Amino acid sequence: MSAGKKHNTNGEAIYETGKATYYSAKMHGRKMADGVPYDKNALYCAHKKLPFGTKVRVVNLKNNKEVVVTVHDRGPFGKGMIIDLSTKAAEALNMISAGVVPVEIYVVKE
Repeated sequence: MSAGKKHNTNGEAIYETGKATYYSAKMHGRKMADGVPYDKNALYCAHKKLPFGTKVRVVNLKNNKEVVVTVHDRGPFGKGMIIDLSTKAAEALNMISAGVVPVEIYVVKE
């Protein structure tokens, strides 16, 4: 474990902690920043800095549910928001009714 980084109980470095939200239904089919059309039924996400194609494990801190998504877009830009998720990913985290949930994100090493 490196100094200054937070780690989960498995010793895995937490990339970022903050709030997650998900894309509205009207985004379905629109091109994302990397040129791929948004598919609400795919495991996609938006992140401000991570390279396109990066796999990210997202953990809902309210219920410990998790999902792995792929970065295809930029954002979110709201205060405290660190990741926008597809509808399918939001369903996997059981966050649809809440809309916004606290999360930790981890870069998945392949």
